[in-house]
Amino acid sequence: MSALDDLKETVARLRGPGGCPWDREQDHRSLRICLIEECCELLDTIDRLDLEHMREELGDVLLQVVFHANLAEEAGHFTLDDVAAEINRKLIRRHPHVFGEAALSTSAEVLQQWDRIKAEEKEGKGAEGPAPLFKELPPTLPALLHAWELVKQAQKKGLPLPQGQGLEEVEAVAAGLSAETAGRELFRLAAACRLAGIEPETALREQTARVKAALESGQASETGR
Repeated sequence: MSALDDLKETVARLRGPGGCPWDREQDHRSLRICLIEECCELLDTIDRLDLEHMREELGDVLLQVVFHANLAEEAGHFTLDDVAAEINRKLIRRHPHVFGEAALSTSAEVLQQWDRIKAEEKEGKGAEGPAPLFKELPPTLPALLHAWELVKQAQKKGLPLPQGQGLEEVEAVAAGLSAETAGRELFRLAAACRLAGIEPETALREQTARVKAALESGQASETGR
């Protein structure tokens, strides 16, 4: 048996009769915070390039995948093999330049192809109504990453950032920005929010929603002309 098979058996034993009381009480929702915490701990090892502890934290994240798959298998929904098979099919389907006849030479071309294939897959699943301007982002995505992703999508679509949102000088700021400077300014703003009694995650999430609404409104106006 492989080490992965051993892990599957261990989790099944923990969940089974005579297993661990805590593990037996868990469900998909009760494990959400565990997944978030383990992913954050893994990200910390990646930030520090701590490969020894990265191996450990990857194992903790893998445990979450195996645990959720075990819960689903108990309920007759799917198995860990189903999870692996589905992502394997997706990787092959979305890389025709590797597993098929398509010829691509740059990362930009690969990303464009990925988005196109993903859109075709959604159409094939019978998605109704007009396609949204922006792809849906996970609602639990950290606010800073959420804002970053929204700007990335706007760039890919060639949409200018809306005026009146404090974004007029963003390109000038970006021109001289370094990772160290960005980190320092973000921390300074977080500290100022603390002193002002402002919760920065909520403030940024609400501002991102306003920018998204302005972009969608502008696009709707263009379409209606």
